[in-house]
Amino acid sequence: MRCSIQISDRLLHFRQPAGTSRGVYTTRHSYFLTLTSADSPGIAGVGECAPLPDLSCDAIPEYGRILEQVCRLVEQMGQIPYDMLRPYPCILFGLETAFAQLRAGGSPAFFDTPFSRGEEGIPINGLVWMGSYKEMCERLEAKLQAGYHCVKLKIGAIDFGRELDLIRRIRDNFTREQVELRVDANGGFTPDNALQRLEALARYDIHSIEQPIRQHQWADMARLCKDSPLPIALDEELIGVNMKSMKEALLETIQPQYIVLKPSLHGGMFGSSEWIELARRHGIGSWITSALESNVGLNAIAQYCAKTYGPCITMPQGLGTGQLFVDNEPVVRFPAATPFDCLHIRKDELWFQ
Repeated sequence: MRCSIQISDRLLHFRQPAGTSRGVYTTRHSYFLTLTSADSPGIAGVGECAPLPDLSCDAIPEYGRILEQVCRLVEQMGQIPYDMLRPYPCILFGLETAFAQLRAGGSPAFFDTPFSRGEEGIPINGLVWMGSYKEMCERLEAKLQAGYHCVKLKIGAIDFGRELDLIRRIRDNFTREQVELRVDANGGFTPDNALQRLEALARYDIHSIEQPIRQHQWADMARLCKDSPLPIALDEELIGVNMKSMKEALLETIQPQYIVLKPSLHGGMFGSSEWIELARRHGIGSWITSALESNVGLNAIAQYCAKTYGPCITMPQGLGTGQLFVDNEPVVRFPAATPFDCLHIRKDELWFQ
């Protein structure tokens, strides 16, 4: 296919600082690819490439130059060189998104699913960012008032005892049937204190904990997954593990209960599908989350999620990030491209219209 790719970029601003145990994000630099083809005049596909500093395996100083080179190669080939792009997951994800929209005639409804037809929503968790005890309490109350039945708390920024107080506060008022609790430590525990903290958390009927210790400690993580009284989900551990043989080795060695997939971090749609299939073979559950993308990337992840797990998705996904930015209106305009402000949250579900 003869195609042309234009690259633009934009700095997005968070409504409030997004805190993790790795630091605080106040802005997000995203690149946008606009794909056109001589075979489909007047139609465009748009993709987002947005590496996260200190987290994405392809967040490197020469990223812009490599992105330019890859796009020129894709123009010559007329297709995506998947295996060549394994080391660059967010470039791959942006290209996959652009091609998917182009194939859909410029519509952001990439795949024919009940979600893309507006017939059903995707259940999502309410995300409570790290902050002071007071800030986290206020954010938690707002999520519960909005009607979320699954709440995910980012922990590791304040005293662990205070975080336990917050979790106890939820359980004093809601059973696990009423509110499912997930926590994400973002690698904030150490191999020495992790098991003790997991035992403390387990008293409150926690659904799972994401990445209790930092990645690249396979033996320690395997021990935790074996001994933990609550299920462990791997997230950052999967970043940079791009070859299929290494993915299999990681899952066989650590044997987690869940994996959490972010397409822009974990190999695009192509690589995430590999992870999901390997996990299923090993009896490991999974769900999909966004990684602080704009509406362009978030829509692509939601469309992919609906195709992968649907119809009738029951496990809450991590797709409630569309309200993070003050400037999250459609970021790329093209005459025949539908705007990307088509995602809406109704109570605890993400809907497309």
